[in-house]
Amino acid sequence: MNTENTQFDFTIKSTCLDENYQPSDNTRITTNFANLARGRNRQENLRNALKMINNSFNALASWDNPSAERYSIELEIISVHLDIEGTGQAFPSIEVLKTNIIDHKTNERSEGIVGNNFSSYVRDYDFSVLLLNHNKDQPQFSVPDNFGELHGKLFKHFVNSPTYQENFNKPPVICLSVSDNKTYYRTENQHPVLGFEYEPNDTSLTEQYFKKMGLQVRYFMPANSVAPFAFYFFGDLLNDYTNLELISTISTMGTFQKIYRPEIYNANAAAGQCYQPNLKNQDHSLTQIVYDRGERSQLAIDQGRFAEEHFIKPYNIVLEQWSAQNFL
Repeated sequence: MNTENTQFDFTIKSTCLDENYQPSDNTRITTNFANLARGRNRQENLRNALKMINNSFNALASWDNPSAERYSIELEIISVHLDIEGTGQAFPSIEVLKTNIIDHKTNERSEGIVGNNFSSYVRDYDFSVLLLNHNKDQPQFSVPDNFGELHGKLFKHFVNSPTYQENFNKPPVICLSVSDNKTYYRTENQHPVLGFEYEPNDTSLTEQYFKKMGLQVRYFMPANSVAPFAFYFFGDLLNDYTNLELISTISTMGTFQKIYRPEIYNANAAAGQCYQPNLKNQDHSLTQIVYDRGERSQLAIDQGRFAEEHFIKPYNIVLEQWSAQNFL
């Protein structure tokens, strides 16, 4: 393979995430929304989740919205494929969500935020194959050299690419759950939409991994939430996005986290001044949405092996050389 002329070409496919959505063959099955869209309850799951998102959005966007029905959210699944050889054979590298805001009072449709949920086959490989193999039979946990560097450079290359700039107006924001092995302390800083800011007592492997993707992190607990969220972003989170854009992310990811992490995000008691998430918390409520968390963990390993077989091993030389030449 001629590595000197290698081009990393990105293509984007958009799929509507509504109650009729069915995962494609290229969608990571571990992706939050894809897990909901399987089995005999798939349509009811999706319908209920979308209703929860809309209700949450209207509760947060309460001004000039007396009946709490002014807005609704439309979701797009953004699938990013990477073609290394220029042959049209592309690898499904990244998948995120894009929110769109419908204002039923003005009949206007505006873009929300792209990012929100974040899925990546290469990240599955890093955490579920490479990291596990590295620590097999090791007395003490450690991280491989250059862990996450290739993935980080690929992500930054995509965000800086003409493909991204042509399709999206603003940089992505990723919203994740907090870590159950850290303690978070509430500060005096309060944003009108994002709520109170929290600061962790320590960094984490996830933070370090996303930092290699070029992303900063801040933790906020919005109104009507019972635990803070991790917001990963470029630039200035508090000033680069409108209130409605931020609410679109909070309502979308807050809903998913209530489904997937009910012990934290659907707990019956809200986080206080000092907060340590607990996935064994019994004092929580369940949504009426079916979700298989155990299946999702196993599939992350399967999909990490898929990335190893179809991407890491076949393109190992060109990926190493490209990574060494790119200092983004």
